Amino acid sequence: MTTLMIQGTTSDAGKSTVVAALCRWLARQGVNVAPFKPQNMALNSAVTCDGGEIGRSTALQALACGLVPHSDMNPVLLKPQSDRGAQVILRGQVYGNMDAMDYHAFKRTAKDVVLAAWEALTQRHDIVIAEGAGSPAEINLRAGDIANMGFAEAIDCPVILVGDIDRGGVFAQLVGTLALLSPSEQARTQGFIINRFRGDPQLLTSGTDWLQQYSQKPVYGVLPYLQGLLLDAEDSVAHAGEHQAGALKIVVPRLPRMSNHNDFDPLRLHPQVELIFVGKDEPIPAADVIILPGTKNTRQDLAWLIEHNWPEHLQKHLRYGGKVMGICGGFQMLGSSIHDPEGLEGQPGSSHCLNLLPFTTHLEAQKVLRKQRGQMHDLNGTGKTSTFSGYEIHMGRSEGHALSRPLTHSDGGPDGAISDDGLILGTYMHGIFEQAEALNTLLTYFGLAAPQTTTNYTHHREASLDRLADMIESHLDTRALLRHLKLL
Repeated sequence: MTTLMIQGTTSDAGKSTVVAALCRWLARQGVNVAPFKPQNMALNSAVTCDGGEIGRSTALQALACGLVPHSDMNPVLLKPQSDRGAQVILRGQVYGNMDAMDYHAFKRTAKDVVLAAWEALTQRHDIVIAEGAGSPAEINLRAGDIANMGFAEAIDCPVILVGDIDRGGVFAQLVGTLALLSPSEQARTQGFIINRFRGDPQLLTSGTDWLQQYSQKPVYGVLPYLQGLLLDAEDSVAHAGEHQAGALKIVVPRLPRMSNHNDFDPLRLHPQVELIFVGKDEPIPAADVIILPGTKNTRQDLAWLIEHNWPEHLQKHLRYGGKVMGICGGFQMLGSSIHDPEGLEGQPGSSHCLNLLPFTTHLEAQKVLRKQRGQMHDLNGTGKTSTFSGYEIHMGRSEGHALSRPLTHSDGGPDGAISDDGLILGTYMHGIFEQAEALNTLLTYFGLAAPQTTTNYTHHREASLDRLADMIESHLDTRALLRHLKLL
């Protein structure tokens, strides 16, 4: 068993993409490889085969390996609930809420969890490609570190450092990061990868030659900036794709604690859809549909919506015949009230909601984590239902009259709601837009007269992973990588 760790000079340097690329490249050669991220902080998560949840980007890396995501692949997941606190997920299950200082003291326990999960993963796989978090040179976070060099030192694995040239200053990024590491960590760092380069790589030769001479470490390759790449992200919201004239306009409020925004990736890709995220103090445009997304803190994000006049806009939108949909936390907001007596998402208490559907939600400590397959209600009077698949990640239990007209039926029972006038939908299901049949049903309901058959989202994701593997094959010193993995 061999582990190779990819660390980055900054957040969003491209670590997740490089790990996914290496995983797919190795898997295509028949290597029994798995991804591992000791600690992740993200609001985008996926349900695992063992009934837990992990970061969405690690789940993508598992798919790159041809594996079903497992909670051992991301043993510590922090889901921010405020600027100072987060929900702590250990090996897929909720451990509790902690503020930053409490978690810092908890790291010794978290380290044991990380090492146990890594050990379990190595029993099942020959190669592990591990991913760091943020930067290994964050001085204030180095004590008790389990996300970067602290983990690498504990298991004694080599590290490759990734820098993002698209941000600018990539040589300062790489040299500065290396300089802030301890002597043993510097020795552990085998070399560099420069990511997201636009143009002719020969123009960079003088810089990479200098870097290799200065650091006495190799540059394993310069990866190109891949246009049009859309993959499951940890937190950053991808730009929408191109759309046709007269496209269906869908508006999504960019909630402060928005989660699982990957729900909207199939809409981003659809040429007949114009997807617009609206943030703080941005004007709310007229739209055909408004979708309230999932959130890690439903009551606080509901207060944000109210502060920014979304309730008035929603009422006006509905008066003019617009459609509204809520997903997970966004669905809870459509009801009459949310009760959080235990303070699971902040201060204990209750909140009045948008009152667009007659139901209430009670937050409970036991989180619902399950994948679902089933049938969606006949929304368009065609006389037939459409199949869907998705997953649930939520802490709320909803009840009330609105749920007597559910949107879906699956092995888990009925889910969601449809308003009496047919203008409002709600569901706990994430990923409901990913299957073409369900997507076309919903787009028709939203007002698109003839939805085009577009690229299957699952196929698009697979093609993107193969594109990343091709990039590794063409632009990295693969023989050196294989030597680090003891495959040569």
